[in-house]
Amino acid sequence: MSKINQSIPEFTAQAFHNGEFKTITSEDVKGKWSIFLFYPADFTFVCPTELEDMAKQYDELQKLGVEVYSVSTDTHFVHKAWHDTSAAIGTIKYPMLGDPTGAISRGFDVMIEEEGLALRGTFLANPEGIIKVAEIHDLGIGRSAKDMVRKVKAAQYVASHDGEVCPAAWEEGQKTLTPSLDLVGKI
Repeated sequence: MSKINQSIPEFTAQAFHNGEFKTITSEDVKGKWSIFLFYPADFTFVCPTELEDMAKQYDELQKLGVEVYSVSTDTHFVHKAWHDTSAAIGTIKYPMLGDPTGAISRGFDVMIEEEGLALRGTFLANPEGIIKVAEIHDLGIGRSAKDMVRKVKAAQYVASHDGEVCPAAWEEGQKTLTPSLDLVGKI
């Protein structure tokens, strides 16, 4: 079943964030746009490149009112150790959620049961906790944080402009569409 327009699953997790351990719940994330960035494991290969890439876009996402939550089946203790030893991960300012039971990964349908790891899943939820973007990659395929920023802008535009939609590769400031009978067959 598609996760689009479904509520984020309920969860309580321990996170490493800004040098501290914090408890974060599904209720805590509501009230602003949220990106959930699932990845297989700390101390790996593609994962640090993706998390660092997202860290480079974090200030822009914060300006858009978006919080990022990276999630793996590692514990918050492992996240701290990785943050303290990796130059790439040391740049992260967003919360790193531990999911050692796999409950959050299962709730977003990205758990690889036989490996105890999460697929590369990216989810954008609106302030009400409703998923508006869901993207899942195989383990060897890295994601682009810059394209996620574009998708955030498109989702926010659609949410604030009733009846308008964003065409393929839409960038902020470009023309949108207003679906109507007059457009059928003319695009």
